[in-house]
Parts: sequence; structure tokens; C-alpha cells
Amino acid sequence: MINITLPDGSKREYPGPVSVAEVAASIGSGLAKAALAGKINGKVVDTSFVIENDSPLSIITAKDADGLDVIRHSTAHLLAYAVKELFPDAQVTIGPVIENGFYYDFSYKRPFTPEDLVAIEKKMTELANKDEPVQRRVLPRDEAVAHFKNQGENYKAEIIASIPSNEDVSLYREGAFEDLCRGPHVPSTGKLKHFKLMKVAGAYWRGDHRNEMLQRIYGTAWATKDELKDYLFRLEEAEKRDHRKLGRELDLFHIDEHSPGTVFWHPKGWSVWQQVEQYMRKVYQDNGYQEVKAPQILDKTLWEKTGHWDKYRENMFTTDSEKREYALKPMNCPGHIIIFKQGIKSYRDLPLRFGEFGNCHRNEPTGSLHGIMRVRAFTQDDGHIFCTEDQIQAEVTAFTALLQKVYADFGFTNILYRLSTRPEKRIGKDEDWDKAENALAEGLRASGCEFEYLPGEGAFYGPKIEYTLKDALGREWQCGTIQVDPNLPERLDAEFVGEDGDRHRPIMLHRAILGSLERFIGILIEHHSGALPAWLAPVQVSVLNITDAQADYAKEVAQKLQKALPNQSLRVVTDLRNEKITYKIREHSMQKLPYILVAGDKEKAAGAVAVRARGNKDLGVMSVDAFIELIAQDITAKA
Repeated sequence: MINITLPDGSKREYPGPVSVAEVAASIGSGLAKAALAGKINGKVVDTSFVIENDSPLSIITAKDADGLDVIRHSTAHLLAYAVKELFPDAQVTIGPVIENGFYYDFSYKRPFTPEDLVAIEKKMTELANKDEPVQRRVLPRDEAVAHFKNQGENYKAEIIASIPSNEDVSLYREGAFEDLCRGPHVPSTGKLKHFKLMKVAGAYWRGDHRNEMLQRIYGTAWATKDELKDYLFRLEEAEKRDHRKLGRELDLFHIDEHSPGTVFWHPKGWSVWQQVEQYMRKVYQDNGYQEVKAPQILDKTLWEKTGHWDKYRENMFTTDSEKREYALKPMNCPGHIIIFKQGIKSYRDLPLRFGEFGNCHRNEPTGSLHGIMRVRAFTQDDGHIFCTEDQIQAEVTAFTALLQKVYADFGFTNILYRLSTRPEKRIGKDEDWDKAENALAEGLRASGCEFEYLPGEGAFYGPKIEYTLKDALGREWQCGTIQVDPNLPERLDAEFVGEDGDRHRPIMLHRAILGSLERFIGILIEHHSGALPAWLAPVQVSVLNITDAQADYAKEVAQKLQKALPNQSLRVVTDLRNEKITYKIREHSMQKLPYILVAGDKEKAAGAVAVRARGNKDLGVMSVDAFIELIAQDITAKA
């Protein structure tokens, strides 16, 4: 007898070996129809898999995350099947699941066209509608190599030939197409209904630029029609919100070939930068941080001591002078330790919090650069807290509350918290790791945060918390972090005098809220679709006249607004051109300004303005003082 334990704890008994599909059928016809795979002892298997021993079993359907992976994996094979049907000379290579979809690489004599993608997708639908069974078989390695060579599939043969000769390999067949794969797969092609091919890109065979350039077809697949529709809508929205596109349209910045991976900020873009930096500078001042500034260029010997020279040398920009070798700093940490070491520090000085808007340089590959999101020169809102082991928890709790407030002010309220714990290769004693991991966890709990563990994802010297925000499209951006590091203070010989009069090593907490300012501003632009809240907007108000008769009045209004608020100047422009007012309103609206003020003869006579808020909202006519009160409230609320 075979006993199967289901997720609810109930047990089912079968007279002998039983397949996953048979178990599903014995539970109910609905589950049998919905079953895509099974999960036994944490391993996902085909529905045809035969269970020969007592086992726990979960039936995987399209509602499960594992089920969606199986759908996407199987759809990649369906793509290859369709390509071989339409282009028999094409050779298939590899086709993995990726975030939100899949891809498959092909070798073919000519580039695939957009029309080809339409035809391939149509063929995929035809093949799926045939509802052909997907069947697995196993062959000895050498037999599998010969099998694919006979089919002219030299790439598949090469992949299999790299497998040890004493191993068997599994193949999956659907209709006339058979592919190398570990599986699992859906039981039949009819389970694949909601997919779309997205684009074609180039990819080197096995990722080596010395090999042939293949054609990579990307696709997406979902469990339901609505999920596919929602994903495509979000993609369309993301394209509209692309910070590179909005950066051009709103005249914020540009990237120039004369300095790849660095940003040329235009006046309006630099205004946004300044608002972000000055806001964070106030955050530092109000929360016990002392702002410092370390040099851009540091001697090679320092980077050797920290270990960066060995691990990150290829990503560092270097220079030399008077027979000494230097590197532009890729990070700020060593400079802060050098500052900490100046003068004797006591336990009474701890926790000591340093903050810096530190300019860093990293020699990122050209292909990885992406607008202002991924650059070679960037500025971090970097901070380091020097503290004792006993102070870690309190610092984490305070930092988490601070980060939540900052994110909320920028318009982000959905935050994910992840605690990365000790990796297999690490330094230090397990008892020290226990204390550090527990301090981070308790710091999050004290902040009322639900969090997930990422086992083994910590640095080799300490655990860390990653703070990930979700934007308006539900995309995740990991920006904030706090990380325990006893390693760098040890390497650079940082000390403080303890209460016992002896010298001790401080714990260094690496922390950032925004991360790279460039990247964070890119996220802000996309989150707000370029329509930044009034407190951040590069231009907060534009004043437009209807005719030349109101030109002087419009200038007076602008000057009054600029001086209206204490401790800050409103960012105001005037548009006095001899153009139709409807044209001027439309043009300024396209710049996504928070407020547009219009002055005609009536408004001039009354000392008032007609107010339009972003989104074509007509707020009516009000006095200039009333508008000042309105925008002051808007800025204070950071709405």
C-alpha cells in the first residue's frame, strides 16, 4: 500500500504505485483537469510521475507560483516547436524561464522580423489548440547526443555532450517536436493559453562573445487572460513612464557619448536633484548624523587592505601620480573609517553616525548601462554608524522608522523587508552571527515590520536588511539597506576605548535610504510619471498672461510668489509670449507643472489669478494670497 499525505494533513491510500495524475483524479475531476504538476518533498514533478513510496504530495495548479513556472517553461518549448514548424532549418539552443516569462535562443540564417513573430505566435496557438500530450523519456547520454546530431541540432548535441557520460538525460516530446529538458512540463499543450511574444534580441552562444550571435525570442505567459492583459498594460504604462523618455521631454538630463554612464543634468533636472539632496541633508541633521566628505581618489594600498583591490579591481577606475597608483572610490566606507580613526574615540562617543553624499565611480560594462538607473558615476546618500554590538538593535529600529518616513514623503508606502542571513562561506564565530541576525530581526519587529528571511544571502562578514519599495506599477526597487560589518573596522584597525579602559573594535553599520541618487530620481520620475509633487517639481508654478496688457501684472505676481514663503523660494516661470492662451496652457500642461496661473484683465483688476492644477483641474479665480496659502499647504504636506 502507498500512503499519500495531502497539504491539509489528510491521507489517501492506494494499493500500489500511483501517478500524480491518478491521485488528482481520485480527489476530484476538477482537480484532475486543473493539475499541471505535483510537488513531492519540495520537488516539482510531472503529473505522469509515479509515486512508489509513502510521500507528502501537493497538486500544483495554475494558481500556484510553481504552476506559473511550469506554464512558462512549457511555453518556451511551445515557442521552439512553432519555430521548427515554420523554419525547419532553425536550430534550437536553450530556453529558460525568466521573470514574467521566458526566452528561447535560435540559430537561423537570417534575422527574425516582427512579421515572423506574429506568425510564430499564431502557430503556437494552433499547436496549443491541438492539446497534444507532453511525454517524457530518458536516454543514455551518448544515445541522446547521436539522436540530436541526426536531427541536425548541433547545439543540443553540444549541450548534452558536456554532461558526464555515465548520466542519463531526459527528453520531452509534444507532437513532432522533441527537446532536451529536465522538466517538469504541463501534461498537454492545451494547458498553454495565455501568452505573447514580445521581442527579438541578440545573444552569444553560451554567453561568450567569441561564439556565434544567436537570436533570442522573448515571450510572456500567464495563468489567466486577465493576468496577461494586466501585464501588457503595465508594460505599456512603463514605456510611457520611461525616465529616459520623460527626461528628454521634460528637459531634465541627458546622457552623452563623450562620457558614457555619466549624467549631464539640465537646470530643471538639477533642481530636482537639489530638492532631494537638501531634503536628505535635513534628515541627516535631524537624526544625529554628522555630514562628512572623504576624498574621491585613494591610494591603492588602502583598497588592498579592505580587500576591494582583489575582488573589484576590474570595476575600479585607476590613475597614477609620482609612481603611486590610486583608484577612484567605488564606495565610501573606507573613507569614513579613516575619519573615525582621527583622534581617540570613547564608548561615550558611540553610536557615531557619519553621512555623506559620496560621489562614486564603478566601471560598469557598457551593455549594462541604463539611463540614470545604472551609471558609472553616481552619488550615494551613504551613511555609516559606528556602534557596539549591544547598540545594533536600537539603531536598526530607529533607521527603519526614518526610512519609512522618507519613503512616504517621496510617495512610496508599500515597502518589503528582507533579512539576509549567513552564507556558507563566511568569517566570524557563529555566536556573533547569531547576535547580529537576532539584532536585525528584533529591530524590524520593534518597528512593526513583517519580513522574510533570505537564508545564505548575507555578505561573508555580516547579515543585512534590504528595504524594497514598490512603485505605482507594482515594480520592486531595492534601495535601502542596513548591514552589519565587523570586517572593515578590523582590516583598517578602527578602535574605541571601552568602559573597561581597554581598546575594542566598533561594529560598522552600512546604511542607505535612497541608495544612488541618480537611480532614485529615475525611480521617482517613473513612479510619478514625470508629474512630480509640488515640493519636488523643478517648476512649481507658471504665470501666463492673456494679452500684453497683463504682462507687467504677471511679472509682479511671479515676483511675489518667489518671495512668498519663508526659508525657500517658489520656483516660478512666466510666459509672456504673444501666443493664444489655450496654446500656452497646453504647452505648460505637457510639462506636468503642478500649477498654472492665468491673468487676464479681470484678474488684474481684482489682484487675483485663475488657477489650474495639474490634470486640467480648474480651481477657479482666487487672490494671490489665497493661492500662496494653497501651494504652501501642498508643499508642506508633500502631497
